Amino acid sequence: MADIKQEAEASNTSTNMKIVKLLFLCLLFAACNTPKIAYDYDQNANFSNYSTYALFPEFHSGLSQLDEQRIVRALDNAMEQKGFSNADNPGIFVNVYTEKFQEESNNSVGVGIGGGGGNMGVGVSGGIPIGGPETFLRMTIDFIDREKDSLVWQAIIDTKFDPNLSPEERQALFSKIIKRALEAYPPEK
Repeated sequence: MADIKQEAEASNTSTNMKIVKLLFLCLLFAACNTPKIAYDYDQNANFSNYSTYALFPEFHSGLSQLDEQRIVRALDNAMEQKGFSNADNPGIFVNVYTEKFQEESNNSVGVGIGGGGGNMGVGVSGGIPIGGPETFLRMTIDFIDREKDSLVWQAIIDTKFDPNLSPEERQALFSKIIKRALEAYPPEK
């Protein structure tokens, strides 16, 4: 009877460890796909003066017209949540521009050969890349003081970008990265 109980406990422990490992892997993959964001701002700007915005007059994101419309929708929602209102005579212009770039995948499989005898050992190893290059999107969001015609705040976001995303997935991606970028506005001085 004690043997059955010990086997059941060992089985539960094994299952729990598998669940913990799976959760850890999921968190690791989620962390790898988190947008990387860098900020900069004018230390002399009074950000409490800005409550209205409009798109920069020569707004061209560098993406397709459909993606540009998705970016504008995401930007309008995020700016509204920050307390801004869209105006014809705004305090700031908002400009968004993007560029796509590719990087080689960091995923690889390691292969090693080794041997030894006595007090001597020899080893050879190498990595075999898995998958092709990954596409990234760099999005820059600029806040420009309309009166001074000067940049007062900027966010640069790098994130993985799959060109085969559905329209809904693209909208969700743009909404996520713009909302995430605007979390640091206004900057804490």
